[in-house]
Amino acid sequence: MAGRNGRTVRDLRRANRTAVLQRLYFDGPLSRFELGPVTGLSSGSISNVVADLVADGLLEEAGSVESDGGRPRTLLRVAPGSGHMIGVDVGETRVRIELFDLTLTELARAERPLTDRGYEVEVIVGHIRDGIAEVLAEVGLAPERLLGVGIGVPGIVEHTPARGAVVHGQTIGWDAVPLEELLRAGSPLPDEVRYFIDNGAQTLGQAEMWFGGGRGARNAVVVLFGSGVGACLVTPEVDHGRAVEWGHLTVRVRGRRCRCGALGCLEAYAGAESLLQRWHEEGGRPPQGVDEETALTAMLAAAYPGESGTADPVALAVLEETAEYLGAGLSDLINLFQPERILIGGWAGLQLGARFLPAVRRHAMSYALRHPAQKVSVDLGRLGPDAVTVGAAILPLADFFGRGGRRLEPAPEGPAPAWRTALEERAPH
Repeated sequence: MAGRNGRTVRDLRRANRTAVLQRLYFDGPLSRFELGPVTGLSSGSISNVVADLVADGLLEEAGSVESDGGRPRTLLRVAPGSGHMIGVDVGETRVRIELFDLTLTELARAERPLTDRGYEVEVIVGHIRDGIAEVLAEVGLAPERLLGVGIGVPGIVEHTPARGAVVHGQTIGWDAVPLEELLRAGSPLPDEVRYFIDNGAQTLGQAEMWFGGGRGARNAVVVLFGSGVGACLVTPEVDHGRAVEWGHLTVRVRGRRCRCGALGCLEAYAGAESLLQRWHEEGGRPPQGVDEETALTAMLAAAYPGESGTADPVALAVLEETAEYLGAGLSDLINLFQPERILIGGWAGLQLGARFLPAVRRHAMSYALRHPAQKVSVDLGRLGPDAVTVGAAILPLADFFGRGGRRLEPAPEGPAPAWRTALEERAPH
């Protein structure tokens, strides 16, 4: 039966369960007495919802606290073992698969290095399937106990009614790849365990906004700096979080050719792949036969050898120029969106780290308009190299919250999955 606002009793119960789960997840442990003010629910509703969630195994006791003159109050928390998610990062150098409990504690991981043929669709699909099977087997978890599998991928992700998530990854040679359909076709998972697929910069941004350096901000940009560059924009005016193809903003007319095929993209100057290419083209000697992460480490060591060594002037010049291009690119984001915070993550961003950041920050401030530049901070992300997989695992977690902690419901239909709305509504501020 629906009320005047169209909400049914079932909708109300689901919303109440979500409110309690959300507050305990981000702010717990809390007592029943404390849950009332933070959720806006009556004491009677709190008692009913808590009893329901305890019966479902989602909440457990976490000690007690003294009350004013009365009996000690029992503290409650979300039970870590009451749900499990898998996060997958389809990165530039490897596919990383991690299994988490409900509180996002890592239980197992698998990694598959990517070779020159790494981005062939069949190779990626095989890595994901094998990695899922490996992490489940490592802890002896039955597939049906998963809440879902979240996957961060390069490129634009389109959610279609007929084929699910379709990936348009121009820089990796993916043209409308029906990734969700391909994974489901040979999936070891039961039908009720869903795949949640989104852009890797978006999942990085989601992780930093929920648990990292973006928490508490209403307007932020989270940058993914790896082989290429991307960004996630989080503002109330832009769907509370959207991946933007920032790396393909034109920074130089008739400039270097980007791996997307266009000329003068930011990624052609600021991505790790192009950075190493420029070092070689200008007379440097990058190590051969190693992956990009190892080569970038060597470049940093050459440019900044410490007190006992002599810096490679070519490596140093390329890094300094890259810092300026990256800073100029950030200034465009500052001028366009006026964020409170910019966070730089991704394996290359974290590897360049604090040594690179002051120059990037200085150039960003010099190219941006003074007023928005005075209000923004530019820092490194706080969640480390696993941030994309954590953010990917948040996708099924947000869906679980959006359903009030209920596992079994029909899969969403249409191009706007319910978990996207859940991400917008459930994130802490």
